[in-house]
Amino acid sequence: MGYGRGPGAPPAGGVATRWVRAIAPTCASVAPTAAAPARARLDRVTAHQSADRSADANAKGTEGTFSVVAVAASAGGVYGLGVLLGGLGPHLSVPVLLVQHLDPRHRTVIAEVLSRRTPLPVKLAEHGEWALPGTVYVAPPDRHLLVGQDGLLSLSTSEPVNFVRPSADLLFESVAGMYGPQAIACVLTGTGRDGAKGVDAVKARGGTVIAQDPRSAEFTGMPAAAVGTGAVDFVLPLEEIAAFVRGLVEDKRQ
Repeated sequence: MGYGRGPGAPPAGGVATRWVRAIAPTCASVAPTAAAPARARLDRVTAHQSADRSADANAKGTEGTFSVVAVAASAGGVYGLGVLLGGLGPHLSVPVLLVQHLDPRHRTVIAEVLSRRTPLPVKLAEHGEWALPGTVYVAPPDRHLLVGQDGLLSLSTSEPVNFVRPSADLLFESVAGMYGPQAIACVLTGTGRDGAKGVDAVKARGGTVIAQDPRSAEFTGMPAAAVGTGAVDFVLPLEEIAAFVRGLVEDKRQ
């Protein structure tokens, strides 16, 4: 079952639910080793009216479509990303920009690993290339991934943000600036708070924010911090996120 507030639910899968605004401070305090009683305090209210969700969806996006999906993960992320990407299908009509915190001291094989879990092409992002629909672009180790005008990708060696490079915050902020209400941002498992500032930027520009339910995450820090900002529209179990994203993108294009 998903929890959230925002645009249309997917055509199949669990029923989306609305989170009471008051839970955000509680969720922000959840630590990677939080006990079950703390997690049980995450109250939720079921959304009964699909018509309400459709109305919310129609209000999103100045041109009626989503144009990009940006995803952030850290500890436990390779598995989570595999589940997400594997469920997006072979014909996603938007690019996927991905930050996974990696050890910069070693050559990464993350693109090859994720390629085995999804029919979508997966590659390390390159400076100066265009983000194409249906392709997954992974930030290389020790490089910030940013997106500019018309989907032009750039890599940066500027200072780490919150001790990490690549930074989900910088990716989300650039996506918010370029795509506004046409952006979807998603925060998966991970330690720390990377992405929390970025989801605020996406929300402020009218985009849609999804977080993995911290109770289903291997490491709760990043998704809990994102939910704690109050900017998250939907909090979903890992296994439901791909169908939800696909539903948002496909519904908008129809």
